[in-house]
Amino acid sequence: MVDMNIPDSLLVKKYIDGNEAALSKLIKRHESRIYGFIFSKIKDKDITNDIFQDTFIKVIKTLKSNSYKEEEKFLSWVMRISHNLIVDHFRKTNRMPMLRDNDQFSIFSIMSDNSLNIESKIIIDQLEIDLKKLLEELVDDQKEILIMRLYCNMSFKEISEEKKISINTALGRMRYAITNLRKIIEKNKIILN
Repeated sequence: MVDMNIPDSLLVKKYIDGNEAALSKLIKRHESRIYGFIFSKIKDKDITNDIFQDTFIKVIKTLKSNSYKEEEKFLSWVMRISHNLIVDHFRKTNRMPMLRDNDQFSIFSIMSDNSLNIESKIIIDQLEIDLKKLLEELVDDQKEILIMRLYCNMSFKEISEEKKISINTALGRMRYAITNLRKIIEKNKIILN
């Protein structure tokens, strides 16, 4: 049983300071959620295991190189890494998941990758870069909620538990984030298509 009283941030610090067991505790604490998230997108146990392992290889490399930003929530950060590896997997295999329901929406779900030519792929990659730049203009609490919801696929209930805020606060921050993104897009006359 993993001691849930030790915060993730302290375990990360212990691991960076050389305590290898601290990383094992972090992995045990979050493995079912991360593995479940990956499997929900991939639907293949072997590939899910590979992506899960690759996720933690990236985590280890980043922590060992002192590139981890401590203001980030560990789970959100790891979920973002796994999300990016899932996207990389679909790009490499030249297939994108089909849109199943509105709760599972992702920008990549609406692309039929088989018909994309090189120019379209470059445009899509640039759109993804532009979207990430737009997110950087949001205040941290709004940006974090938006990333947790859209990129980590977390429900508002999960977000409220993770951030220790009410569901209404999480919903409000999401609403403000979307409103502010629209204002930034209009102010800068950005065309996202």
